[in-house]
Amino acid sequence: MKKRLVSVVLLVVTLCYTPAFGWQKVYSANWQELKNRPYPKWFTDAKLGVFIHWGVYSVPAYSNKEDYAEWYLRGLMLGDSLRTNFMKKNYGEKFTYNDFAPLFKAKLFNPDEWAHIFHKAGAKYVVMVAKHHDGYALWPSRYARNWNSMEVGPKRDLVGELTRAVKDAGLRMGLYYSLPEWNHPLHRWDTDPHRNIGPYVEQHMIPQFKELVATYRPDLIFADGEWFNSAEEWHAAELIAWYFNLVGADAVVNDRWGNGSEGMGFITPEYSSGIKTSDRPWAEVRGLGRSFGLNRFEKLQAYLTGTELVHSFVRAVANGGGMIINVGPTADGQIPLLQQDRLIQLGDWLAINGEAIYGAETYTVSGEERQVTLQRVDAQINFNWVRNNPGGPIREDEFTAIWEGYLRPDQSGPFRIEALADDGVRVWINDQLVINQWKNAPEGANGFVMGNDAVVVSQGVLNLKANNRYPIRIEYFEKTHNARLELYWITPNGKKEVIPQKNLLVNLAGNENGLKATYQSLQQHIAYTQNRGNIYAITMQWPDDELVLSIPRPNSETRINLLGYDSIDLPWHYRKGKLIIDTSGIKFSRVEGKHAWVFRLSR
Repeated sequence: MKKRLVSVVLLVVTLCYTPAFGWQKVYSANWQELKNRPYPKWFTDAKLGVFIHWGVYSVPAYSNKEDYAEWYLRGLMLGDSLRTNFMKKNYGEKFTYNDFAPLFKAKLFNPDEWAHIFHKAGAKYVVMVAKHHDGYALWPSRYARNWNSMEVGPKRDLVGELTRAVKDAGLRMGLYYSLPEWNHPLHRWDTDPHRNIGPYVEQHMIPQFKELVATYRPDLIFADGEWFNSAEEWHAAELIAWYFNLVGADAVVNDRWGNGSEGMGFITPEYSSGIKTSDRPWAEVRGLGRSFGLNRFEKLQAYLTGTELVHSFVRAVANGGGMIINVGPTADGQIPLLQQDRLIQLGDWLAINGEAIYGAETYTVSGEERQVTLQRVDAQINFNWVRNNPGGPIREDEFTAIWEGYLRPDQSGPFRIEALADDGVRVWINDQLVINQWKNAPEGANGFVMGNDAVVVSQGVLNLKANNRYPIRIEYFEKTHNARLELYWITPNGKKEVIPQKNLLVNLAGNENGLKATYQSLQQHIAYTQNRGNIYAITMQWPDDELVLSIPRPNSETRINLLGYDSIDLPWHYRKGKLIIDTSGIKFSRVEGKHAWVFRLSR
C-alpha cells in the first residue's frame, strides 16, 4: 500500500493538468530528461516544411551569388564592398541599414494566399523567421521598440496574421528565433567578446523569446546563432523545458542551442545533409536558390529545377530525414513566381506519390547509387561553392575534381604557389608535387555558412621560365559542409593573384585558355522507403523496359504497381539477387506525374 502511495505521489509530481492538453508531463531543465522526450508524431510523419526568410533585408535583397542576402547588415558592418557600394549607389551616401525598415511595407502580403500555396506544395508545417540576426521583429515586440513590424514598416503583426492563416489551412506553425543580434546595445554578436553576452541574454533575449512563444504558441521552435556560446550561457535547458510545458506534447525544437546541448532536438543540416543514418529526426534546410532571403543578384541556374527539388527531397526522406524548403518573399509580400512554381511542382508530385513519403520510414537500404561525371573547361581555379555543388549531376558533398592542362608563366624566376582549400588539394607542376594538403578542413556550425572560412592554406615554390609550357594537374576532394578552392601564385616581382586564365592552357597547342575539369561523385538514382507494410522504390530515371532493384526477394504474392497508373499489376521475377520489374507494357503518355516515379510493392 505504501509503495502504491509513493507511485501516485510521483505521478502527481511529474504530471500537471491544463485545459488545453489535459494531463501532461512537466519537464525540468535537465538535459537528459529533455533529450529523452519523445518527438511528436506529427513532426516525424510530416517530412516537408516551408521556411520563410522575410524582413528588412528583403528591401535591398542583394548579396554575392553564393552569399545569404539576409546577412546584408553583417556585410555592411564588415565593410563588404559589394553591399556597401550597392547601397550608396542606389540609396545615397548617408543611407543606413535602419533606413530600409520604413521601405519594408508588405503592401501585397496576403497570409491566406501564402498558406494556400504552402498547402498546395504538400507541406505539413511552416517555419517563419520571426526575428533574424538583425534583431528586427515581425511581431509587436515590446523588447524591440521602433524595430518591429507594427511600429515601423508594414504596421502589421506579420507573425500573428500568418499563424492564423497557416492553422486555418490545417498546417502546423513554427517560428525561427535568432538567439543573438548583430547590433544590440547590450551585446553586438560577433563584435563584442563572446563571454560578455550575459546581460543581453537575461535582459533582452529571454524575455523576448518568452513573449514570442507565449503569444503565438508555435508547434515548432527553430533556434539559431548559438555557435559562439554555450547552452548554459543561453539558458537553453530552462527555455526548452518552459516551452515544452507551455505548449504540450506537440511541441518540438531543433538542435541549435549552444555547446553542451548536443543530442537535443531535430538535426538541421544546411544545404547539404551528408546524413545517412541518425538516431533522431532531421530536416535539411535550404533555399530554392543559393540564399534564404531573396537575392536579386542570383541567376536562374542558381535555382533548383522542379526535378532537382523532388530528387533532393526524396533522397532526404529515404535517408530518414525530411526537408524545410525556403521561400524568400519580396519586400512587398509577394512570393516570387519562380519560387511558387517550384513549390507547386513538388506539391503536384506529392499529390500522386505522397503515400511513399508522409509517415514513411527507412527501408533496409536507403537507395542505390552510381558514379556520375561532369566535364567542362574552367577558366581559373577560383571557386567558393559554399554548400552547393559545382554543377549537375554532381552532389554537394563527397565529390572530387581533377583539373589538367598547361601553365605558361609571363616571366622567369621563383614562383610561390599557394592554395586555399576546403577540403583537400594536391598540385603537380611539371610532374613536381608542389602542394600536398590531403585532409579535411575544420567543419563550421550549421548556420554559420557565410562566416565559415575554415580553409587550409598550403604553399610550395618552384622556378619557372617565361613562356615555357608546364604540365599542371590539380586534384581536389570535398567531404561535407563548405566547398572552396582557390589557386594563387606569387610572381618573382611579388605580385599575388589567382593564376590568371591567360596563363592556363587547355592543351599544348595553346589555342584555348583554361583547364580541363573532371568532377565526379556518387548519385543516388533509386530511393527506398516503407510505409504501412508496403515497400516503395522511387526511381529518378524512367525505366523504359524494366526496372532492376537490388533488394531481397519479395514474397511470391507481392503485387507491384506504379503509383498514378490505374493500379495495374506489373509482371516481375527475381534472378541472381535482383528484382526485375517489367515496365514495357506501361504507356508513358498515361503516366501521371514526372520528375520521379514510385513503384509500390505490397502483399
